[in-house]
Amino acid sequence: MRRAHSRYPASQHAATASSHPALQGEGRIAEGNPGWGDGCAALDSAAAYAEPPPPAPGPLARGDLPLPGGGENGATFAANRARGRVSLALAATPRGTKRTTIREDGSLRVRFPHAGAGPPEAVLVNTAGGIAGGDRFAVDVMLGAGAQLTVTTAAAEKIYRSLGPDACVDVAASLSEGAELTWLPQETILFDRARLARTITIALAPAAKLLLAEMIVFGRSAMGETVHEGRIIDRWQIRRGGRLIFAESLRFDGRVACRLSEPAVAAGCTALGAVLIVPSDDAAVAAVRAASGRFRGEVGISEWNDIALARLVAGHGAALRHDLVVLLSAVGRSALPRIWLN
Repeated sequence: MRRAHSRYPASQHAATASSHPALQGEGRIAEGNPGWGDGCAALDSAAAYAEPPPPAPGPLARGDLPLPGGGENGATFAANRARGRVSLALAATPRGTKRTTIREDGSLRVRFPHAGAGPPEAVLVNTAGGIAGGDRFAVDVMLGAGAQLTVTTAAAEKIYRSLGPDACVDVAASLSEGAELTWLPQETILFDRARLARTITIALAPAAKLLLAEMIVFGRSAMGETVHEGRIIDRWQIRRGGRLIFAESLRFDGRVACRLSEPAVAAGCTALGAVLIVPSDDAAVAAVRAASGRFRGEVGISEWNDIALARLVAGHGAALRHDLVVLLSAVGRSALPRIWLN
């Protein structure tokens, strides 16, 4: 299941106008019931893509958060942790993909600013202004047969220093036949001593399509920052027709800067990226390889079992973003989310 590319080995390890108005307030639900997970663990992607999700429980509780100590200090810590969930369901209609369900809880919001032609763009907005230890966020996406959606973020997500607990981010998506999801958030930036546990679980129908891209940047090089220590565990699981076709974990724990400096890991680079394409496209893979002279960092791509996986490493976040844009253009995805251009 795992393959290494360049200096980023897998063993170390990435809108259409609508009649629905933007939602306001916490916990508001539009039509339908897209389902809800719970806890820091990812939602179970083993459920068949055609099955309806479980009913949504009430708002997230803060009492079960891991606390750095007990008593009054622990209660104060729990009361100040951010949590948020967004759940979306979209369906294909004669006039294009339309939203059927939107639910927002806590400090996570979603907006659909794209008013031109093409699939809708969902922009995730974290009103907490960043993620700290003990925070919890979750995103659920359900696409009906033939529905199309691009998901991105309003800005780079910053993961701040933790006093002990992990920050948890769980992403789950279910795609029916002919549905197409492009998951293209902006960078995740880790600060020194940050702790992040992220899971991405996606269930695809046999004829569904997926482009999944993630960028991780260790510190802001323009600010002279170095991530000396920290922890990140990033787990991906992709199922197709109920069968696991891709599973991988990226893990850095402890002396991050030392690990990144190793030649077999990142050779001193601090920006890492991964792009997964299902199903694979021979022409797209060849185009990425042909574009090798345009990359500022290192980019490698492989394909097997109808999957294409690209890995990127670069010296800083700006170079990584440049290389990702070149790669996306090579695979025929030159139309970036509009918010990336602001």
